Amino acid sequence: MTTISADTSGLDRRTSLAMWGGLIVLMACLAYTPALRAHWIWDDDAYVTENPTLRTAGGLYRIWFDVRALPQYYPLVHTTFWIEYRIWGANPFGYHLVNILLHAASAVLLWRLLRRLSVPGAWVAGAVFALHPVSVESVAWVTERKNVLSVLLYLASLHCFVGYYGLDRDGDPTRRRAAGEIRSYASGVVFFVAAMLSKTVSASLPVIVALLIWWKRGRLTRGELIPLAPVAVFGATLGLLTAWLEKHHVGAEGAEWTMTFLERCLVAGRALWFYAWKLIWPVELTFVYPRWRIDSGMPWLYLFPLAVFAVIVTLWSFRDRIGRGPLTAVLCFVTALGPALGFFDVYPMRYSYVADHFQYHASAALIALAVAVAASLLARSPTAARVAAAVLLIALSTLTWRQAGSYRDEETLWRKTLARNPGAWMAHNNLGEILVRQGKLDEGIEHYLETLRLKPDHANARSNLGAALASQGKLDEAVAPLREALSLTPDVAQIRLNLGIVLFQLGRLDEAVSELAEAIRLAPDYARAHEMLATVFAMQGRLGEAVDRYEDALRLAPALSSARYNLAQTLQSLGQLDRAAVHYREHLRRHPRDGQARVALAAMLIDQERLAEARSELDQALRIRPDDAGARELLSEVLRRQGLARP
Repeated sequence: MTTISADTSGLDRRTSLAMWGGLIVLMACLAYTPALRAHWIWDDDAYVTENPTLRTAGGLYRIWFDVRALPQYYPLVHTTFWIEYRIWGANPFGYHLVNILLHAASAVLLWRLLRRLSVPGAWVAGAVFALHPVSVESVAWVTERKNVLSVLLYLASLHCFVGYYGLDRDGDPTRRRAAGEIRSYASGVVFFVAAMLSKTVSASLPVIVALLIWWKRGRLTRGELIPLAPVAVFGATLGLLTAWLEKHHVGAEGAEWTMTFLERCLVAGRALWFYAWKLIWPVELTFVYPRWRIDSGMPWLYLFPLAVFAVIVTLWSFRDRIGRGPLTAVLCFVTALGPALGFFDVYPMRYSYVADHFQYHASAALIALAVAVAASLLARSPTAARVAAAVLLIALSTLTWRQAGSYRDEETLWRKTLARNPGAWMAHNNLGEILVRQGKLDEGIEHYLETLRLKPDHANARSNLGAALASQGKLDEAVAPLREALSLTPDVAQIRLNLGIVLFQLGRLDEAVSELAEAIRLAPDYARAHEMLATVFAMQGRLGEAVDRYEDALRLAPALSSARYNLAQTLQSLGQLDRAAVHYREHLRRHPRDGQARVALAAMLIDQERLAEARSELDQALRIRPDDAGARELLSEVLRRQGLARP
């Protein structure tokens, strides 16, 4: 492995570096080809497809200056989405391509960083990082742009600090004040701030820099630590903001997060070994891993943190014989994983304590250590080193290709997850939602029932079950699970909406109004609730109030076609024909093949004696639906009034 070098004889240095760097990028792009064909999954809607801040210039302002505008305050990430939305809209291809290129660029930066630090097998380590399948979750999932962008900036910052402290040479630390090194420090700070604004797990960087200084020099002085202090303070401040938002904005609070400090230590110890093992043996990777049962009364759980402690003590004891590198790598791994080890409450802990994307930042440390050890062992056998490297990279590429295929679409992702973790109640519920949308109600209901068997207090699954039963026409049966869902989570607008719809269908209009009004109180920007309340008002004959609610819905969601069509019909009923025509035409501009809307508009135009316009709409409607008897009857009426023979 050590013989694979960027210094290829016969080529100048820049060409050689470009060639080896380009090879890493090419291999990463080929391995992630399935991701380029992938669609949106899970919460990509909140981040991109249904993210209102991406639509306007005002949205960009909110991204930066409203910390609660989005699920997490990562403004640089959402700025990239804001820019891309103007380039390729909601087409997922571009977003996936950018993720892959950012990941590949990070692998190149890692190679160059390790080479500057004289780590054996640096190029292979960079290539392994590019091709390791534990990175697939971060790269193939658009939402995890926060990972791939932050790591690129994180590594760029490390490069700058390495230059500032002279860690890539036997520099005299007293010379740090040279102009070039001051620029390195300033650049390092800028890249660190950008990394933090992409994902706050980057807060580990000042500790990593301190560990690298200790590795290279065997000691840490006050003068070396002082420049890192403001960086550490900024990182801690933004990290605490993220922790607060995760708890009070995202919802990481409740029974699932209630653990003693001792139990959190047990989680951390087991998680560290879990992540290390997945790097060594990356098979059976899945989007949702089983959530461990953590009980301080289970003696065997203490073996995990004790084993971590034993490894660190052993490496410390042997540092003079094997060098400080192995201990540094392990401590960097533990430090980078720190925010994801269970000491801070994050929403994914609701269903699992571990996830592949949690170790994206940390994996580079153990990868570098493993490759360096292998390179040192094979240093006297260049051919064996090359063969071992080639076999390793081919194997990792194959695994990554296969794993990337799991992210093809949301249904594939949840089915693959359940194949490896049948107890993943979240996957059952989400797959049920997909199947119901596809009209596979019986199969969807089975998954909702399985969700409730695994997690009886899952309010959303009860709400989904009620909505699915209503879709089957079982309206009376639907009310009970919806009421049960509200008893568990009375402040969820979606559940109120589902119950309001069922009550409306049962003809219990006053009760429906009560539930829908409460949904709007809980979520004033909930366009679908405004639309449904308008529909109930229209059914009650309260047409003026219905118009107001439909207009509120369209103000919040201009593309809500059903609301615009119903608003046009309500205005027509009120005799406000010109306003109705405006909304009919806007609806048809967005949905030109809606023959039913064209017929409705034509009927209104006939009442206004605008016969030529009506005939045009009916001609188009019949081109869309040639067998539409109502359109033909209206066309005959138009031709009669125009004094023309029926065609």
